[in-house]
Amino acid sequence: MALEDITLALFTACNGLRVLAYIPQMRKAATDPHGASAISRTTWSLFLIAHLSTVVYAIVNRADWMLAVCFIANSACCVAILVLAHRNRCRFVLQTQR
Repeated sequence: MALEDITLALFTACNGLRVLAYIPQMRKAATDPHGASAISRTTWSLFLIAHLSTVVYAIVNRADWMLAVCFIANSACCVAILVLAHRNRCRFVLQTQR
């Protein structure tokens, strides 16, 4: 097995696990009783920007659609976390104002 094959397999495995690792953050963002206060919107926004820049790099500089799809999936997970956290925070604020 060539070094390129090993690094591709490692990259694929790590990114597959990373997508699974988003699930607990999504659950926390959606269900935290304190308005997802532990979810940093700044951090997740920076992750989103980094993933989107990788998508653009993969398409423009490498013409690598598989890499782009991988980081589109990561971007979608970041968007989901941000949307869930925002929705939960809005709901929390409305409940505390009553």
